[in-house]
Amino acid sequence: MEMIEPMGLAELEMVLGWAAQEGWNPGIEDAAAFLAADTEGFLLKRVGEQPVAAISVVNHSPELAFLGLYLVRPEYRAQGHGIDIWRAGLAHAGGRCVGLDGVPAQQENYERSGFQRAGATTRYGGRVKAASASVARPLQAADMPPIEQLDREIEGYERRDFLRAWLAQTDTRRSVVVEGGEGLAMATGRRCGEGIKIGPLTAPDGAAAWALITALANELSHGGEKELPVFVDVPDHAQPLAELLTSQGFEPVFETARMYLGAPPQGLALPYRGVASLELG
Repeated sequence: MEMIEPMGLAELEMVLGWAAQEGWNPGIEDAAAFLAADTEGFLLKRVGEQPVAAISVVNHSPELAFLGLYLVRPEYRAQGHGIDIWRAGLAHAGGRCVGLDGVPAQQENYERSGFQRAGATTRYGGRVKAASASVARPLQAADMPPIEQLDREIEGYERRDFLRAWLAQTDTRRSVVVEGGEGLAMATGRRCGEGIKIGPLTAPDGAAAWALITALANELSHGGEKELPVFVDVPDHAQPLAELLTSQGFEPVFETARMYLGAPPQGLALPYRGVASLELG
């Protein structure tokens, strides 16, 4: 018997384990934050009792959904399970535009399904030396309304449920703010199986962006660890951020294409902007 149904927390944690085995390096506490975005948007296919394939299609708003975590267990590939769960995921999106970040090997397949390339994202990796002081402070509840408004302007759609869960402070996740200058700057960092991923990141200038990155790198290096690897996903329109990271010794380690099925959302292209998650946008 075959069945596709929404995942619970334990099942999503299992699928994120699959993602780690594929080298995707998810965050240690991603599952709960992911589910908060759309509890019905994470689908698992079983054959009998055996989980074989997964996908997420998170409905962020009435206009936009985002696809990720598209995985089939190696021993079940080329048996039709992938296309089954793909169709179920797109059905969950309804009539929404669907975005995704596609790895090079899969981009032609996505194009055959009607997705069109709208940009690229490059992951930069490097190390950040410990700093004795920082101008960044922890994010507070009063910061959320302006952050949500700015995020809506940047992305071109509303994703409040995702943001509120993603920016929450936990043992392995921190969100910080830098005030002053040309406006509010913020970023979230999270511990992953390897190192620290930072995103979203929004800053008006390079000084604020680097202050956010160094603050998160220092705060999330627990237990006396120093200079853990740090990763930032940079959209192609944010070349000033890419240049800043390169100047600090970061190097490109991974690239995806941002693709959409339907008319892409129209957002702001900021020079210092890091993507929150390649799975949820």
